[in-house]
Amino acid sequence: MSWTNDAGKKRRPNRARTADPAEPAPPAGLPGPVSDFLDYLAGQKGYSPATVAAYAGDVAQFEEHLARRGLTLADPARIAREHVRGFLAELHRLRMGKASMGRKLSSLRGLFRFLQHKKLVPKSPLAGVKNPKGEKRHPGVLNADQAKALVEAGDDLDPRSLRDMALAELLYGAGLRISEAVTLDLLDVDLSQGLARVLGKGGKQRLAPMGEAARERLLAYLRVRGAFSPAPGERAFFLGSRGARLNRRQAARILADMSAGAGLPQRVHPHMLRHSFATHLLQAGADLRSVQELLGHSRLATTQRYTHLDLTQIMRTYDAAHPLGAAGPGHAAVPDGAVPDTPAPGAKKRRTHPEAPGKTPATAAPARKPTAKKASPKPAAPTTKSVPPARGRK
Repeated sequence: MSWTNDAGKKRRPNRARTADPAEPAPPAGLPGPVSDFLDYLAGQKGYSPATVAAYAGDVAQFEEHLARRGLTLADPARIAREHVRGFLAELHRLRMGKASMGRKLSSLRGLFRFLQHKKLVPKSPLAGVKNPKGEKRHPGVLNADQAKALVEAGDDLDPRSLRDMALAELLYGAGLRISEAVTLDLLDVDLSQGLARVLGKGGKQRLAPMGEAARERLLAYLRVRGAFSPAPGERAFFLGSRGARLNRRQAARILADMSAGAGLPQRVHPHMLRHSFATHLLQAGADLRSVQELLGHSRLATTQRYTHLDLTQIMRTYDAAHPLGAAGPGHAAVPDGAVPDTPAPGAKKRRTHPEAPGKTPATAAPARKPTAKKASPKPAAPTTKSVPPARGRK
């Protein structure tokens, strides 16, 4: 294969996204305006079947909430802001997570923007409704030793093990999403150049490079791919036990079984390998822009939220570089494993000033240079001259 991503060179035409048989179908019986909105997302926006199904599920839940109040999205002009706020209150009573609530509001915003564009509503009832503020949580990440143990947890002679190790190596070695990996076709992988042509979110294509270890794993799997008895003309790169395209649920079970076989303390899901890929690159010194391109993010802010450095490494960098750090001038570094001095139980903790140990910032005084102590003058020698008595005294 000789296709490349260089400008000016001939490339294959864009291919349509292959539907994952494990992806949920949109709920049936939705009102006409909602069905038009879902067709718009799939046809014009190019959203994947899984994304369209997620939008449909969110809107269907809102439609159920409206139906209990005698309303429907078939007549969207009657929907007001208080109906949206009531829907939020219902989700809160159901103890739904704040991130899930925000996603449902985002789906409704997209729906009413579409309806507003079609002149079906004068304004969006979502105007002025903010997403609930939630805590930022980072997904789990494997360390380098755990990632190596996972991708090597298999038998080099068993076709299924070779497929599983190839899948794990590609997810970790190229940072692919699981949907991107299972929709790969044979012609999308160029092992001679170490590249995979990936169809990402929104139908965006990118070239994902892979290392030598991933190339060897994929090549070993291709040698035994026929053992899965693929149907004639099957283009899927990764095959399931019945010879059809591997789906996302099967891939998730494969990684869970591999993590258990490798003796890892946590259950590994596919996105954890993608997150580990990005985190290890940043810890090794890769710049954020390069990681953004490798992950296929359209905005740098997405990469900044997605990737994070280990807090221990950040503190070590601070201690080594900052003048007031533990290793800065005038400060002794605390050796690894040492426990710093702690106050006695029940003692009130005092905040100390960095330049005046033992004093609070409000009372700390600037350091002064030591000055030479002046010698006190010698007392005058006593004289024999008589002193007259003070007036008024006898």
